[in-house]
Amino acid sequence: MRMTDRTIELDCGKLTPTFSQRLVAGLAPLTSLFRGFRNRMEINALHDLNDTQLRDIGLSRADLTSAFLASTFFEDPSEHLTRSARNRWRLSSFLRSYEEQER
Repeated sequence: MRMTDRTIELDCGKLTPTFSQRLVAGLAPLTSLFRGFRNRMEINALHDLNDTQLRDIGLSRADLTSAFLASTFFEDPSEHLTRSARNRWRLSSFLRSYEEQER
């Protein structure tokens, strides 16, 4: 008997998701919406900081305002703030290195 004569068909096609996997997949949009709402509340709290404190974390008042204007109610504005802070940090580090080279 040859090896090719004996084949076993495994039923590995589609696995049905478990109840917990279906529950997590169903609650993911709700979790995302809640996270966005919570981040909006935290960004509102950033308005209480003064300009020096905002500058220490790499942000400005204009960044806070533009984060809300750039995102809809269902979007997370914290991504915009993260991008703004990173871009400002990159620019400042570039300018510092440029000034050091000029000396």
